[in-house]
Amino acid sequence: MRTVRILEDASQEAIEAAAWYEYEQPGLGTEFFAAVDAAIDVIEENLIPLAPLPEEAGNIGAKRLILERFPYDIVVIELPEETVVIAVAHHSRKPGYWLERDKL
Repeated sequence: MRTVRILEDASQEAIEAAAWYEYEQPGLGTEFFAAVDAAIDVIEENLIPLAPLPEEAGNIGAKRLILERFPYDIVVIELPEETVVIAVAHHSRKPGYWLERDKL
């Protein structure tokens, strides 16, 4: 099992998305959080290979896991000792907006 650490910025993105979904439809925010938690479990258990991201993001080793029900990616950097979640990124956001986040 891999250790997964979630950056504060990524955690905040998930919280804000869940709040928006909950506002739109009661219960949907909880379902979003469950989807994010399930994705983190998949990453921890190394159950499937993560998809590399193109261009500059791929050059720094960023990978993603696409959520099935929601239009979000869980964006990670795999370090030797842990996997760091650097973004919970909506598909409509500018690609790579999270590139300047400190991973350490």
